This record gives sequence, C-alpha cells and structure tokens, in this order.
Amino acid sequence: MKVAIGLGLVNEEFEEVASYVVEAEKLGVDAVWSAEAWGHDAISPLAYLAARTSRIRLGTGILQAGTRTPALVAMTAMSMQALSGGRFILGFGTSGPQVIQGWHGLPFDKPVTRMRELVEIVQMAVRGERVIYKGKVYELPLPAPESKPLKSAAQPRQVPVYLATLSPKSLEMTGELADGWIGTSFLPEHADVFFSHIARGAEKAGRSLTDVDLQAGGAIAFGDDLPRLIEERRRGLAFSLGAMGSREHNFYNMAYQRAGYEDVAKEVQRLYLDGHRKEAAALVPDEMVLGTNLLGTDGMVRDRIRAYRNAGVTTLRLQPEGATLAARLGTLGRAMDLVRQVSAETVAV
Repeated sequence: MKVAIGLGLVNEEFEEVASYVVEAEKLGVDAVWSAEAWGHDAISPLAYLAARTSRIRLGTGILQAGTRTPALVAMTAMSMQALSGGRFILGFGTSGPQVIQGWHGLPFDKPVTRMRELVEIVQMAVRGERVIYKGKVYELPLPAPESKPLKSAAQPRQVPVYLATLSPKSLEMTGELADGWIGTSFLPEHADVFFSHIARGAEKAGRSLTDVDLQAGGAIAFGDDLPRLIEERRRGLAFSLGAMGSREHNFYNMAYQRAGYEDVAKEVQRLYLDGHRKEAAALVPDEMVLGTNLLGTDGMVRDRIRAYRNAGVTTLRLQPEGATLAARLGTLGRAMDLVRQVSAETVAV
C-alpha cells in the first residue's frame, strides 16, 4: 500500500509547505495532492514543489472541471509533466454549484457529462492527436468559417488522470476512463458503496477494478485520549455533511447516506444550514468519525490501516495532525512505519 498526502490551502506558507513535502519524500510518501476551492489554484504550488523535489508524484486534487477550457487543461498538464520529469497527475472533480456559479460565474449544468468530455478531449490532446470532438458540452473545432482542427505543438505526454467522484454515475465513469480515484466520505466497512460502481465502469471499458489506483483515507492522529481525538474532528465532519453543498446538491452528504447514515446525514445538514452548527456537530456519531479517520494508539491506527487495505484501497491518503511542522512530520513518519508493517503482513499472506 502506497501513501499520499494533501496540501490543503497553502496561503503564504510556501517555504514551510515545501519543507514538509521534501521531508515527506524522504519518508517514502508516493504522492502529494494540491487542492483548489476559492483560494489558491491547484497548479502553481505543484510547479513550485516540482523544483524542490525529485521523486514524489505531484497531483491536482482537484482541478475544478469546467473552469478552464479543455485545451488549456491539456497545455497545463503537458507543461507540468515536462517540468516535473513525468511526475504529474491530473486530478479532476466537478466541484459544486456554490463554487462554479458563485466564484467562477459559470453554470453548474451537466457536471458529469462535462467532466467526461473534458477528460476525453484532454486525453486526445496530450497524446498528440488532432482534436476533433463533438459532445453535448464541448465542440472542437467550433463550426465557424475560420476554425480548423489543431493538435498540440508540444511533445506528446503520458498524463495519468484521476477523478474525485462520489455519485454512482460519476463513479462508474471513473472506472471507465480514469487511472485512479480520489476518494472522500469513505468508510472502509462500506467500500462497496463506491467500488461496485467503479468496477462496473471498468468492466465496460474491458478492464478490472485492479487497474484503478483507489485512494482514500483521512486525518491521522496518535494518542490515548480517544474522546478528545474524536471531538476535535466532529466539527469538520459536520461541515462536510452540512456546508459542502446546498440542500439540493451535497454529494458528500449523499455518499454518507448511501453508506447507511441517511437519517443522521440529513439531520446534520438541516441543523448546519439552519445556523445550528454546534448542535449539528454534536449529532455526528463517534463511529462515523472513527470510520473516516485513523485515530488512537499505534494498535488502533494499525487496525484502521488494515481495514483500508482489506477494503481494496491501494493508496492511503493521509492528513497527519500536528501543531508544528516537526509534529506533522513525526506523525507522518510514525504512520509510514505502520503502513510498512501492514504491507509486510500482506506479503506474508
């Protein structure tokens, strides 16, 4: 099992982030993911990190689908792949109506279709093909007198595509088109909620679930005071259930509903959106916090790593906790040791 980490919002702390990733690379971390919401973009931090590292893979987790033209995405991906020495991963997600409509001023329509077409066009472009495409969202070239089909002037590149998907339809598309899945709202004990759909899509494309790098995980924190560790993360989970979308479109909430938490997920969302955030957080069950994170003693965390491995997760994506850079790296190093122990058990079997 491989390990990946995420950057979150970098803000102005680029030197500290670079130090963190450089040390993570030394510890054996396979990949680092850079996010974008309505702060920094996902590409620029990775370009900075490409110059500071030599082995770790650099992924956008995620690039918001539909906010850039397919051609611009392809150009950016080929540039990143060239300057990183082949370490770039192109991760996409649909984002949500608040960001797409409120921040970018674009319609949030046909999100799954848009992402499918975007992936297909980008894959054509990075392979060096002349781009001729007619879909429901994109048409290249446009039917205009001076239009002509073009192919990239850059050297063709292999660019792995990963998708952050949650709905059954989009998960099936992931299995059909993508090299990997960036999972959220994931509980190993309910992996089938996601993996059955990915497997169905993979089968449609003539391959299997094992051809897809399945990435999932959560926050990791060590300690004997489990109630405190749970309480510190209850609010974040309430935010995902309540604020990561509207009443009509919260893909995270719907994923938890499919995992058997329908009543709790709906009530937490209602309380959160009605302004009762403390009450919403208090309603989040302990088992949901423990199921989506890796918390407790070495033995407890080791058991959770086994749960992810047994569920079929191939890359464990971790958010090491710690108030300082040294503390986060200490947590990450401890986690890497446990992952190696569990991976050795797998080899022994």
